[in-house]
Amino acid sequence: MAPARRFSARLRTVFQGVGHWALSTWAGLKPSRLLPQQASPRLLSVGCADLAKHQKLPGKKPLSEKKLKRYFVDYRRVLVCGGNGGAGASCFHSEPRKEFGGPDGGDGGNGGHVILRVDQQVKSLSSVLSRYQGFSGEDGGSKNCFGRSGAVLYIRVPVGTLVKEGGRVVADLSCVGDEYIAALGGAGGKGNRFFLANNNRAPVTCTPGQPGQQRVLHLELKTVAHAGMVGFPNAGKSSLLRAISNARPAVASYPFTTLKPHVGIVHYEGHLQIAVADIPGIIRGAHQNRGLGSAFLRHIERCRFLLFVVDLSQPEPWTQVDDLKYELEMYEKGLSARPHAIVANKIDLPEAQANLSQLQDHLGQEVIVLSALTGENLEQLLLHLKVLYDAYAEAELGQGRQPLRW
Repeated sequence: MAPARRFSARLRTVFQGVGHWALSTWAGLKPSRLLPQQASPRLLSVGCADLAKHQKLPGKKPLSEKKLKRYFVDYRRVLVCGGNGGAGASCFHSEPRKEFGGPDGGDGGNGGHVILRVDQQVKSLSSVLSRYQGFSGEDGGSKNCFGRSGAVLYIRVPVGTLVKEGGRVVADLSCVGDEYIAALGGAGGKGNRFFLANNNRAPVTCTPGQPGQQRVLHLELKTVAHAGMVGFPNAGKSSLLRAISNARPAVASYPFTTLKPHVGIVHYEGHLQIAVADIPGIIRGAHQNRGLGSAFLRHIERCRFLLFVVDLSQPEPWTQVDDLKYELEMYEKGLSARPHAIVANKIDLPEAQANLSQLQDHLGQEVIVLSALTGENLEQLLLHLKVLYDAYAEAELGQGRQPLRW
């Protein structure tokens, strides 16, 4: 027991001496010499990084559905510039014990093109910028190394985009996957190796790369859909589209008109999908560009068949059909003669019951009477919509074309 106690006492004495030496040493040092002994900034930064991992960074709030609808754009003026070509190199081969190595300057890479590509996921031109610059090619190098060509820059546009230049239509991108070269990239320059000839064994000439093509294009979007709902403001087109599809155009209990077209998808058996477009309200004189006539009427051009939506609660509702057909015919000849159906909305109102018989007598054709608010008689509209689509698909297949698919 005595040796153990003696050993522990010696250890205690040693540690006390070490502690006394450490305190005396730290006390004798200057404050400037103590700075390196402090915690390193790297350790502090690592600690902050670990803390930041567990903290939830405040992100942007997702845009509401109402704000997203404001960003629908159907016209853009775009300046597209192709990528510039890379310059050629002027150099000579250098190697020990080889005095005349000859030229070995490589050519520059070609500039990248700017291409418009149709993407079905894009619904408007809001994501298209006002200016695009293609990727430039790299310069040539020694040892006959050619420069890398610039990558192709793709601009995603929606289905139904019309490309105009100087008032002339240059491309109609109406199918998924369609592409159009908006601007060509410049050709790469030639290195001095390209100019090697029998009468010029040591050329020093090299050419710079060519600049890319520059064009000013006007993009116009014409909504592509199977059916287009045409009617005067406050006829109930937006409410009807909400009732038959999952589209959510803005509706309210007070009169106002839709300013942007909306497309809703109606689903049938066999994975059949019919696209129905809600065209903003048309007023009298729209073909003369009164109001926003031309901006609205151009979206009807791509519709395969039409649905004339009539407000049955208004006096003399048959005049609405005549005025709508007149505006369409004056805008484009033959537009009003497309296959169509007449939909009489707001049958749930008392004054609409009295106008129903007069409307049928004046038109002399079948009228689909329904209420978008209560959902009354919506089945008849869906069945008639399927009949119109089948007739359209049969006509397209008869001409050797595939019908539009969503």
